[in-house]
Amino acid sequence: MRPYLVSAPCFKHLGAALLCCVLAACSVTPPASLPPIFNDSDFAPAAAIDASQVFAIDEPMRQYVRTQVRREARNKNDRAALYDALYDKSRLKLEYDAAMTRNARETFAARQGNCLSLVIMTAALAHEMGLQVRYQEVLGEESWSRSGDMYFVAGHVNLVLGQRLDDKSGRYDAKGMMVIDFLPSVEMGSYRTRELDEATVLAMYMNNRAAESMSEGQLDQAYWWARAALLQDPSFTGAYNTLGVVQFRHGNLAQARRTFAHALTRAPDNTVLLSNLAQALEASGLQNEALPLRRRLLALQPQPPFHYFNLGKAAMQQNDYVRAIQLFSREIARDPYYHEFHFWLAQAYARLGQLEQAGKQLELAMSSSTTRGDHTLYAAKLQRLRAVTTH
Repeated sequence: MRPYLVSAPCFKHLGAALLCCVLAACSVTPPASLPPIFNDSDFAPAAAIDASQVFAIDEPMRQYVRTQVRREARNKNDRAALYDALYDKSRLKLEYDAAMTRNARETFAARQGNCLSLVIMTAALAHEMGLQVRYQEVLGEESWSRSGDMYFVAGHVNLVLGQRLDDKSGRYDAKGMMVIDFLPSVEMGSYRTRELDEATVLAMYMNNRAAESMSEGQLDQAYWWARAALLQDPSFTGAYNTLGVVQFRHGNLAQARRTFAHALTRAPDNTVLLSNLAQALEASGLQNEALPLRRRLLALQPQPPFHYFNLGKAAMQQNDYVRAIQLFSREIARDPYYHEFHFWLAQAYARLGQLEQAGKQLELAMSSSTTRGDHTLYAAKLQRLRAVTTH
């Protein structure tokens, strides 16, 4: 059986009015727009979720605005001052790290975060400065990753800073917009975007936390995070999928089927939902009902993500390293920026004694890694390989 798929921004997407109250485990009544998909009584109470804390700032952040950003603003506009104060490598020294999704205060304190964490922190500081903020999902920028037996599909978000709000019109000044993004600058002009409400950004944050909790085996906490995401934005499909996976892994198969089926009414061609509902049906002994979903999935996605990668790993187990190189290379052709593909290709080259090629792939794995831990791991392996080749 295929592993479960979780839409998880860099919002792990596998990304309604803003709720500013504490969302305690069992105390919030679902809005009328949500179907009966929750099964609260099956999950133990977990840490309360306070939506107001996601964008909240603290005194060190206020101090940074007063001393660093305002000083920059003497010679430039507030938007440029904020950008330079945050992203000049010689100053705050922010790092991209996809290991976990942080709120604004946590991101600032750690000086690192994934794109959603960095967007949230930047927006929080922009709010403190009185700047206009818009959020955007970058369309067509989904990427895949895995953790154990779970696969994640991650989207990408950025934000647009405007001038100070015009008290008379409340409108954005299009001439004064500045896009802040964490993609390479060469790609900036080519992507399509969809504007997001701040409630959706909150839902993305909570959905990320749900996926991260689930990958750590904390199913109860994951349930409440996914539930909170849907209370923030009942239209966010990714949170339905995450909730369904939590229910599946918890053994609530009927509830998982109901959740996936409802989500598919909203996104009937979503391959992640199709795959997960098919698995839920098969696990429930309903193979005949799963067959049409499998056929549709095959038509939409003949070769799913990680297809050649998994075949390559199987070839490695059979000591067929030439075949493994071919298969890993095919997966890299589809997704050239996923570090694990390059790492396994490096291993296949090393087994054949092609150490120069192995070193090049380890360099690519290191440069495309998204967490400090992975970067350190690949750097150490590359150092050992170089030590071998120089003796």
